[in-house]
Amino acid sequence: MANKAPLAVAAVVGIVAIVGLKLVTGSTGDAQSTTGATAPDTTTAATPRRGCTTVTVAASSEKAALLTRLANDYNTSGRTVHGHCFGMRVTTAASGTAETALARGWDPTSDGARPDVWTPAASSWVGLLRKDLSTHDRPDMLPITTPSITSTPLVLAMPKPMATALGWPKKPLGWGDVLSLANNPAGWGAKGHPQWGKFTLGKTNPNISTSGLEATVGAFVAATGRSSDLSAHDIADPKVRRYVADVEHSVVHYGDTTLTYLSNLQRADDAGSGLGYVSAVAVEEKSVLDYDAGNPTGDPKTRGDHRPPKVPLVAVYPKEGTLYSDSPWVTLNAPWVSTAKRAGAADMLAYLRTRAAQKVFTDAGFRTYDHKAGTPIERSDAVLPDGVKVTLSPPSPDVLAGVRTTWSQVRKRARVLLLLDVSGSMGEEVANSGGATKLRLAKRAALAALDDFAPTDQVGVWAFTTGLPDPHNTYTELAPVAPIGTQRAKVKRAISDLIPLSGTPLYAAIRAAAQKMDATLDPDSINAVVVLTDGKNEYPQDTDLTGLVHDLGAGTSEGGLRVFSIAYGDGADLGTLKKISQASDAAAYDATNAATISKVFTAVISNF
Repeated sequence: MANKAPLAVAAVVGIVAIVGLKLVTGSTGDAQSTTGATAPDTTTAATPRRGCTTVTVAASSEKAALLTRLANDYNTSGRTVHGHCFGMRVTTAASGTAETALARGWDPTSDGARPDVWTPAASSWVGLLRKDLSTHDRPDMLPITTPSITSTPLVLAMPKPMATALGWPKKPLGWGDVLSLANNPAGWGAKGHPQWGKFTLGKTNPNISTSGLEATVGAFVAATGRSSDLSAHDIADPKVRRYVADVEHSVVHYGDTTLTYLSNLQRADDAGSGLGYVSAVAVEEKSVLDYDAGNPTGDPKTRGDHRPPKVPLVAVYPKEGTLYSDSPWVTLNAPWVSTAKRAGAADMLAYLRTRAAQKVFTDAGFRTYDHKAGTPIERSDAVLPDGVKVTLSPPSPDVLAGVRTTWSQVRKRARVLLLLDVSGSMGEEVANSGGATKLRLAKRAALAALDDFAPTDQVGVWAFTTGLPDPHNTYTELAPVAPIGTQRAKVKRAISDLIPLSGTPLYAAIRAAAQKMDATLDPDSINAVVVLTDGKNEYPQDTDLTGLVHDLGAGTSEGGLRVFSIAYGDGADLGTLKKISQASDAAAYDATNAATISKVFTAVISNF
């Protein structure tokens, strides 16, 4: 295929790439939307309390549905505070995304309704927010105390046969065992199971996801050889950094949420290959119970819709110690939070810590706010009521910030081809955007998001459309796959000049991109194609979706190519993109609301 194209095409490609990135970002760190990608933060369905003061609660997504149920119970309870009544409204906000929004100054236009109370998945985010507010010289809006409303510990979820091969449940296991097996050239062959291939780890991005942050802290602690508080000296120690880098090297890919892994694992199990996708995933204990119930999303509404897996997961509690996701209740000392709302928030906290409310959490697989197990945990043979032997304390805010910075330096590198749709429909205006087109919003998001790649990450950009000078060509190369540090300025210039062109040769372009990347896979990197499109396949010369899905599914084992997709705008074929991404054990992201492109872009980049 030709490698040269007019400047207009190159510009379009750049814009599409940006759009693709932004759309992927829309996923949250704790929840999901399509094939494991999170939808933009939303308000859950809680019945308002008429005539009462509404308190808006931004909740991490893994507990937002339960908190909505409890909000409805609270709103109909008749409770009052000094004669005043309050109503709880719950919105879903990924912990890392909300922390970033609060640190920069919450913008209702892009971030949604301003919260009066923030309840992230773990107190670590509170410490990071305090650090980030100080760094940006913003007023501290955090209270002195942030009581927990429920809890669940971080575990390594493993397919039961694999955990058993390592000695579970009798033998204490942890990050050291993961590292030993990951570094062994024989892989699972060292444990008598060569058919399982090499050891692979699923782990989310610590900048967004609570499980990713806690797993990174756990790996740093394990690297020190002791179970004491991390220090700045520890994270700067070359030996510690090498240990963590070796753990990261076993990662399949990162992501904004563990649901990507659990949903892909469920599909693999349905196909009879539950032992072929990933060896272990760092998740919260509750997620093991949800997966084994056939409900990896943890949404109470979907429980019972799918049968339990053939190969269940079990929880390995890292012997070096683990952190609890303690769901702190953070009543913000922000200008928009009145004294009355703070009084209502205090009453809601008291309600959520009652025995009846705590049972709602424990019946769903959480633990109480003081770490006590409920009936589901006590009756399960996959999790252990006393599994946590060493409870780690969250590091200081300064050290947590250092952990994030160090992770960005030692994480597994990425090798990504951005495949961007530059069809004519990208020139359409986006509603309520002040006249901006989809392309304009995509360019704005992309120019900012490209900076999220490290200089040593390899990034290439293709634009795809019909009507190119060579009628047999469906794409043009804007930038080859090369270290982005050497071509960032070039790519940004090209993106700034992009314009919309013709039709959408979706299947042919994805096929060409996959073949190009497959031919040059780097086993030491995360290899991926990110395709962004706002339409459907419009190329009669290639309508073979079945063949494309088959070919993509044949090359994803042990670090193969994955195709992440972004459905951009209401004309995008989300159903088809889900099939394509699921075939390669990746995720499709829903950006059918084009205004969410910036959030989605951040989410997609979090996979690398």
